[in-house]
Amino acid sequence: MRGYRRSVATPEDHYFSATPAVGSSRRTVPLVLPDLSLSLVTDRGVFSGDAVDAGTKLLLSTAPMPSVGGGAVLDLGCGYGPIAVTVARRSPASTVWAVDVNSRALALTADNALSAGVSERVRVSLPDDVPSDVTFSAIYSNPPIRVGKPELHSMLTTWLGRLAPDGAAWLVVHKHLGSDSLATWLSSGGYDVRRLSSRMGYRILEVRPA
Repeated sequence: MRGYRRSVATPEDHYFSATPAVGSSRRTVPLVLPDLSLSLVTDRGVFSGDAVDAGTKLLLSTAPMPSVGGGAVLDLGCGYGPIAVTVARRSPASTVWAVDVNSRALALTADNALSAGVSERVRVSLPDDVPSDVTFSAIYSNPPIRVGKPELHSMLTTWLGRLAPDGAAWLVVHKHLGSDSLATWLSSGGYDVRRLSSRMGYRILEVRPA
């Protein structure tokens, strides 16, 4: 799979597998931000299924939203859709591509987008199903660090390469999971990287084409 591998499901890696190994047990979790509140359906076998991850909330509280002109935006590793749905609610002119390899996560994102009234502007997709001619004005991601460094680097190389020349990506990574080394690697690859925010051990990295 281009830029995001379909893994064999195991208890350790099920959230970034095509089909989670654990059984389904849906529940609802809140996402409360200064400008909006959402009720999101989640499940076992997806990232941060018990509550919206603190890093994701920091990303949504810190990173700027797409410009007024909108365009195509990417939520890379969308999980059950907190980023995709929030960006679509905040930026009515944007089309948000919500990309994941996890079939359960994609179904949840579609359901949450429908409940939030943004299903027409959230395109839920496997990585290989995103048309090759789509470029992104913005990328938002709480990337799946636990896939391993080679897989992570391959994924980021693929998708960052589809940023518009004046576009930017915002990534949230915890310092204990390698945020600083990731920033160094991105810089060495020719990207302009700066730390937008740091809180609770999480770093928000802003990445732009050099």
